[in-house]
Amino acid sequence: MCCSPCCKAIAGSSGRRSLPFTTNSKGTLIAVRLRPGAAANRIDGVQDRVDGSRCLVVRVTAAPEKGKANQAMIKLLAKAWGVPRSSLSVMAGTKDRNKTILLENDKSDLSMLRAWRAAQSF
Repeated sequence: MCCSPCCKAIAGSSGRRSLPFTTNSKGTLIAVRLRPGAAANRIDGVQDRVDGSRCLVVRVTAAPEKGKANQAMIKLLAKAWGVPRSSLSVMAGTKDRNKTILLENDKSDLSMLRAWRAAQSF
């Protein structure tokens, strides 16, 4: 789990905590903490940040150069959620580990993401 000062790991999930997913007029926004250069591509779970917000922690093997890590993250998330890669884009943080991802589609995406999160063991 995260040992960075900007995030602290949580143990388990209590239904009272908010998820790192919100909606706007364009689709669903997802707060992500990206860890490039990892040993494997994987979604580690949801973590609390020091400011009280939450983020989805994603690790990718790609290096953080020329957008390779961002593309690997989008590919991984699209596969996990069963959505086309073209529906995911980095809205903020293209050169930062903390990112905001936009899932462009209809409002049912938030329900799909909540169901996906509920099915996860992290």
